[in-house]
Amino acid sequence: MSRTVEGDVNLSLRRNAWRAGLGPAASELLTEDERWFLRQSLSTPCLDGLTSARGATLTDLDGRVIFDFHGNSVHQVGYGHPRVIAAISAAMAELPFSPRRYTNRHAVDLARRLAQLAPGGPRKVLFAPGGAEAVSMALKLARTATGRHKTLSMWDSFHGATLDAISVGGEAIFRRNIGPLLPGTEHVPPLDLAERFFGPDRPFERFADFIDYVLGSEGDFAALIAEPIRWTTVFRPPDGFWARVRESCTRHGTLLIFDEVPSGLGRTGTMFAHEQVGAVPDMLVLGKGLGGGIMPLAALIADARLDVGAEAALGHFTHEKSPVAAAAALATLDIIAEENLLERAKTVGERGRERLTEMSRRFDCLGAVRQVGAYFGLEITAASPVAAADRADAILYAALRHGLSFKVGGGNIVTLCPPLTITEAELDSAFDRLEAAVASNAG
Repeated sequence: MSRTVEGDVNLSLRRNAWRAGLGPAASELLTEDERWFLRQSLSTPCLDGLTSARGATLTDLDGRVIFDFHGNSVHQVGYGHPRVIAAISAAMAELPFSPRRYTNRHAVDLARRLAQLAPGGPRKVLFAPGGAEAVSMALKLARTATGRHKTLSMWDSFHGATLDAISVGGEAIFRRNIGPLLPGTEHVPPLDLAERFFGPDRPFERFADFIDYVLGSEGDFAALIAEPIRWTTVFRPPDGFWARVRESCTRHGTLLIFDEVPSGLGRTGTMFAHEQVGAVPDMLVLGKGLGGGIMPLAALIADARLDVGAEAALGHFTHEKSPVAAAAALATLDIIAEENLLERAKTVGERGRERLTEMSRRFDCLGAVRQVGAYFGLEITAASPVAAADRADAILYAALRHGLSFKVGGGNIVTLCPPLTITEAELDSAFDRLEAAVASNAG
């Protein structure tokens, strides 16, 4: 597969035009940034420079206030939530660091909380600084527990940018020209393209049957790793698909790993995305928003029967039991519960879907509206896939000029990921800005 689906790259000609319109302070900072950072297509050269992040907004060096509906999916509770900051400050004053051979109350409390929150059980936990490292731990644990090394995953998938994560991932932009990747990393078609590969007649039943065939063909797969809901294109498979895959994994002795690094912790209207797909994984990977939009933190939550690696070093990360990051995560879980953000995700989702559906009726260049909780996808259409991707790129930069940031996934899907704490007035204002950007590129 060759689609660039993880995000909009910085190689667009519109990026140059955008940069030329920035003020002198931002231009100077970006020049200095490019001087010292290695260039790569999804970041440096960067888009802009920031001075502030609060709630649902960013402020750039030119003083422009931008609604952030991208946020790298870290901002479930918004930026700079006072309770998260207070928890971090208290932990820093008391215990700023915990060497790996020691434990601490914050880390233990967080592990217990996550293990008890996750469906299934009993569960045990490991922490890591980021989602890719947590995926790596899951792969190592699968090998340790099964005595096998092969994995099955999906083309176009993204599970992190480390070498092992891109091996199970399926995006060309990460894999191209890298050289040999992990052996035994086999792939099936993308989740959101099932109909293209398996036809219009019961495509997901056929897809599940194909996965069952692959897992059983040699019987030596350690794990199947996938997103329960395809985050980059806002795609949820029909009911029954993951239940059938779960049954196949169990029958063939293959562990099921769900990657909820971007989708977990309330965004979908349930604490975990897989609660909506009818399948409980053997391992669950969380990250991004776990640190409250401030601290880097990820977690592997595994079935306790997989606690078989006592003689292995599955993680061994310097900051794996960071008391400061754990304090931020505990505060984040408290905020989700006490501010009723699961219900808020549903309310935001209904309001956003109404706005996007109304927009799609008014503009011929808009296609399907996708929505899972407080996460949205808006299909941009044109005469060809290339033209649709170009229009989506144009809408992106128009929206940035209007003060709205989002991500383009799958080439032509505008994805909108607001904080769950966003107010109704802010949500309406953000969608007004999107509508203005669409209107300027609808011809």
